[in-house]
Amino acid sequence: MALKVLLVEDDRELRQTLRDALTVEGYDVQTSASASDASALLKHSISSGAAFDLLLLDLGLPDGNGSDLLHQVRNQFNLPVLIISARHDEDHKVHLLDAGADDYLVKPFSISELLARMRVALRHRGTSVQAALTSYQSGHLAVDVTKHEVRIDKRLVKLTPTEFKLLARLVRQAGQVVTHRQLLSDVWGVEFLEHTHYLRLYMAQLRSKLEHNSTEPKLLLTEPGVGYRLCEPD
Repeated sequence: MALKVLLVEDDRELRQTLRDALTVEGYDVQTSASASDASALLKHSISSGAAFDLLLLDLGLPDGNGSDLLHQVRNQFNLPVLIISARHDEDHKVHLLDAGADDYLVKPFSISELLARMRVALRHRGTSVQAALTSYQSGHLAVDVTKHEVRIDKRLVKLTPTEFKLLARLVRQAGQVVTHRQLLSDVWGVEFLEHTHYLRLYMAQLRSKLEHNSTEPKLLLTEPGVGYRLCEPD
């Protein structure tokens, strides 16, 4: 089961970027742009029996300071909290770490550093997380998930955002079957679990761009009635 992450960030573009990156890594991400909304989501997660595993918390929120939410979380919940902030004052960082934050990342930061620090925080709470595959090489196809680059015979191939998310999801479990439900949930969202025609359409588009012969795929394989599999790297 995917680990649940609550991302509290009021910058819409950064919020979407982080959400997409974490989703590709296999996390189940919910987002919030305010302290009040985040507080409500945290309380609901407990009452519904689907508690979050980790909180990513920005400090500069429109309805208050994220440090207030940190104090609330420490009083009511038991989950790792990573602060993400543009503030780099050392005394401020020390104060928040002493107040219960598990880590503090100063913006801008790389996705790879964020993911590594998340794994450390989760590991300290007894949850082991392996880094997902972020690169793939097999025959004429090369994929770099971190750089959002796909190449055929070293030539850059342009994919739509949805095509790339679908391919990146398959890269994360290269060689393994990923079910229709997993793909639909991770790429489009849980409300699209019955829309299997989306998968057929986008898989056909990917094959037309990545396979030498899209009618006889060698990389993007169909597992009838189950899902799809990206052929294992050489």
